[in-house]
Amino acid sequence: MPIRPYRDGDEVAVADIYRHYILHTTVTFEEAPLTPQAMRERILGCVNAGHPWLVYEGDDSAVHGYAYAGPHHHRAAYRHTLESSIYLRHGQQGMGLGRALYNALLDQLGQTTCHVVLGKIALPNPASVALHHALGFKQVGHLHEVGFKFGQWIDIGIFEKRLG
Repeated sequence: MPIRPYRDGDEVAVADIYRHYILHTTVTFEEAPLTPQAMRERILGCVNAGHPWLVYEGDDSAVHGYAYAGPHHHRAAYRHTLESSIYLRHGQQGMGLGRALYNALLDQLGQTTCHVVLGKIALPNPASVALHHALGFKQVGHLHEVGFKFGQWIDIGIFEKRLG
C-alpha cells in the first residue's frame, strides 16, 4: 500500500475526508468542517513539531486515508506521550487500510522518543475498538458523557500502547 508522509496539497483531500466525519458521525467532536487552509495549519503544526502525518495514496493518486500523532498535552513532562488519530475516506473501511496506516504510524513513532501512544475513541465504535485491540492497545479508561453532538451524550474510551 502506498503510504507516504504528508506533502503540500494533501490538505484538500484530508479536509474532504474529515468533513464526512464532522457532518455525519460522532467520532469527532468537531461540529463545523475545516477549510483546506485550516487543515494545512493543523497538519504543519504536527509536522513542524516532528510528529508524523501519513497518508494513503491509492492507485488513482488520490488520498484515501490519513493517520497522525500529535501532542497529548502541552506540559513538558508529557513530551513522550502522543495521541494518535486515523481517518479513512467513507467507504474505504474493512479493506485493511486502517491497519496498514496505523502500523506505519506506530513504526515511525517507534523510531522517535515516543514512549506511549494514546487513542481516544468516541463510543460506541466497535470497528475502531477492534482495530486498537488488534494493534496491541489496551483500554485504560472510559469517560462518560463528555461530548454532546447531534442531540446525544457521547462517551470516550482511552486506549494506550507502550512503545519500546
